[in-house]
Amino acid sequence: MQKRHLLVENRITSAMLTDYFRGKLLSHETRVFNSKTAELLSHHQVEIKQSFPKEGWVEEDPKEILQSVYECMERTCEKLMQLNIDISNIKAIGVTNQRETTLVWDKETGEPLYNAIVWLDLRTQSTVERLINRTPGRNKNHLRHKTGLPISTYFSAVKLRWLMDNVDEVRDAVVSHRAMFGTVDSWLIWCLTGGKSGGVHCTDVTNASRTMLFNIHTMDWDPELCKYFGIPMEILPRVRSSSEIYGLMKSGALSGIPISGCLGDQSAALVGQMCFQDGQAKNTYGTGCFLLRNTGAKPVMSDHGLLTTVAYKLGRDKPACYALEGSVAIAGAVVRWLQDNLGIIGSSEELEKLAASVGTSYGCYFVPAFSGLYAPYWEPSARGIICGLTQFTNKSHLAFAALEAVCFQTREILDAMNQDSGIPLTQLQVDGGMTSNKLLMQLQADILCIPVVKPSMPETTALGAAMAAGAAEGVSVWSLNPEDLSEVTSEKFDPQINPEESEFRYARWKKAVEKSKNWETTQPVVNGNGEPSIFSSVPLGFYIIGSMLMLIGAKYITGPD
Repeated sequence: MQKRHLLVENRITSAMLTDYFRGKLLSHETRVFNSKTAELLSHHQVEIKQSFPKEGWVEEDPKEILQSVYECMERTCEKLMQLNIDISNIKAIGVTNQRETTLVWDKETGEPLYNAIVWLDLRTQSTVERLINRTPGRNKNHLRHKTGLPISTYFSAVKLRWLMDNVDEVRDAVVSHRAMFGTVDSWLIWCLTGGKSGGVHCTDVTNASRTMLFNIHTMDWDPELCKYFGIPMEILPRVRSSSEIYGLMKSGALSGIPISGCLGDQSAALVGQMCFQDGQAKNTYGTGCFLLRNTGAKPVMSDHGLLTTVAYKLGRDKPACYALEGSVAIAGAVVRWLQDNLGIIGSSEELEKLAASVGTSYGCYFVPAFSGLYAPYWEPSARGIICGLTQFTNKSHLAFAALEAVCFQTREILDAMNQDSGIPLTQLQVDGGMTSNKLLMQLQADILCIPVVKPSMPETTALGAAMAAGAAEGVSVWSLNPEDLSEVTSEKFDPQINPEESEFRYARWKKAVEKSKNWETTQPVVNGNGEPSIFSSVPLGFYIIGSMLMLIGAKYITGPD
């Protein structure tokens, strides 16, 4: 067992997590921590439905998100009272959320004007292509010098642009100055602090830095970026630090308690893992997979497909810290795909047993590019493939290949991060729901060829939000000073295969990735009559060409009639 630092002070803080992946359902969770010991005292979870109106579209109901927050807080308070813990000891509330998910609501009625468009959603691909086409040299990195981000379907600005272009209610509200934009944190804080009756419209620097409207150098909304996307600045929330009092709860059992911490989920995990020093890194395994490396007080621009993002700003007068980030769209989501779409497993626990029963993929490689490829490729036209199949391949090999896919994607990001920083990581700190899979953690160590270290409390995202809330000026019940740090146990996974085998498997994976690229297109191909061709669907085109070849081949094999 290995030890690492944890924080101390006295009192209780609460952290809210929204939009956490549980298959086709997501969940909201409320967790309550003792700020002296970081002990988890109580928690409650409520599932949230996702809807898929069209292929590639992913939405959530903003009202359901809000209701789940209220329900979670009330149930958690009831559990605390059953434990004879006085809820008046709760001194602060922190919020952490999946970033980029985009909402617009009416500030006069308090009603959402459309469903929340989730970060994975692909409907904006044509918007992205249109924007890239008008940049010099069709350069997707045209805005990177200000935002740290490529122009991609991933980020909020293109989702907001789509809403303004395609939803009459949003367009009308923008024209009549009634619209408010925000990511999930903004929606929740506005509603919890009063909504249409004086609610606070704000976000923190970590969530703002994922919109493509935020200048990571000036640490504010950028007029030129807003003009580029055609977004009126008046609808944007005020940008605040990640640790300060934004407002007070206006109703419920926690009425009067300050909301004083706000971090995007990956930044919250970085804080919860105590990665406060330049060079420290963590990888979170959730719906996707997100590797962040603290780069200190100066943003580092990547030459290898990574994002430059704001890691945290823990106080109004504190400096911002930056991070390099590698984002993988599909990690935990592949487990649910195997369960719901293929039916080869009944639970995530079953996946580990199935994969462990064979201990190898037997040459099968699975690239789960369901939403294209994120870092380091940023290839939206990629699609998922399974290759290397033989008659011997069975569902156990596929299960193993799915776990390997998560590890290979992490390896790609880590390689890019090591190249950008020039200092290779010597171990990787991990967290998130998938880290309970010990086979996955061992595979990760084998494929990275470095140790993987998992804290005894893997859900560090909630802990990071609680720390930010408790450390805020005016709350000050959680000290982030290095001398106030104590220790917590961790589990360590050392590599168990030789580097040559690891490199061989990784090279085969890279070959499979190349096969997945340039699969889909949004540009229709027109035939001689000016009509869309059947070959405008690339997969269908391949199928028809293949069918023609087979028919021709069959004719010559069978000979003339």
